[in-house]
Amino acid sequence: MQKLRLVFAGTPAVAVPSLDRLAASGHDLVGVVTRQPAPLGRKRVLTPSPVAQAAAGLDVPIIEANRLDAEASARISALEPDLGVIVAYGGLVREPLLSTPVHGWINLHFSLLPAWRGAAPVQHSLIAGDTVAGASVFQLVPELDAGDVFAELRHPLQGDETAGALLDALAGSGAALLADVVDAIADGSARSVPQVGEPSLAPKLSIDDARLDWTLPANEVHARFRGVTPEPGAWTTIDEQRVKVLELGAPALDEIPALAPGELVLSARRVLIGTGTTPLELRRMQPAGKPAMDAGDWWRGSGRSTAVAR
Repeated sequence: MQKLRLVFAGTPAVAVPSLDRLAASGHDLVGVVTRQPAPLGRKRVLTPSPVAQAAAGLDVPIIEANRLDAEASARISALEPDLGVIVAYGGLVREPLLSTPVHGWINLHFSLLPAWRGAAPVQHSLIAGDTVAGASVFQLVPELDAGDVFAELRHPLQGDETAGALLDALAGSGAALLADVVDAIADGSARSVPQVGEPSLAPKLSIDDARLDWTLPANEVHARFRGVTPEPGAWTTIDEQRVKVLELGAPALDEIPALAPGELVLSARRVLIGTGTTPLELRRMQPAGKPAMDAGDWWRGSGRSTAVAR
């Protein structure tokens, strides 16, 4: 098998398993591309990306760039890569950089393409109520997530996964899938096929997308909660104050009271909240300016007898 010179581009924690897998492969990792340090926390401390932190222990150049402009492209080209590999980098690869590596660029994407092309595939998949998620490795082309697919994996959903948990799972299994495709390209056995079906889009979610609408059926409210957890973070308002919803689920099926949408009650030591159909159980929350807490503790500490979320 030919030993390939690889350039890896990625930024968040979900890209780190793929970086680790390729760094430990028999190929030459000649460079890592990631976005520039970003301000994090209340003190807004400039912090290197998870990929930059993981790559710091590797003896390879690290190129920190928020855009693959002429300067960044020149630095990548100087590494003379045979193959570019992208996992959630957060920027577009355009010509002439797209054609610079001998084998072009491949991308690990966390959906079964052409479903959920875009920046937030896992989140949109859960919000839509999909029963199966997955990951695809495809050839990068100018059109968004539209290239031919080398391989995919399917991940059946249990119905309670959050986007964070599902991304963690796909990051691990997807890294193995990606490494297999790199090996197949190296030994000449890789074959790709065009995407089949009607594409769906998964643009980045805003904080407004994370507001829970209690007038919707319970399954739709829960699906949105799963899709926006932990980012951008589910929320609602109670007494006109924003409250983060950290844990939400279906209550045990024992004498669930009928509640109006958004109506909260304490029932059998559980905080229940009404939806357009059956109530859900509010388990953990974070009122504005306060630490995260058990919803029952919040209720009892507030001394309230009724409340409404909107």
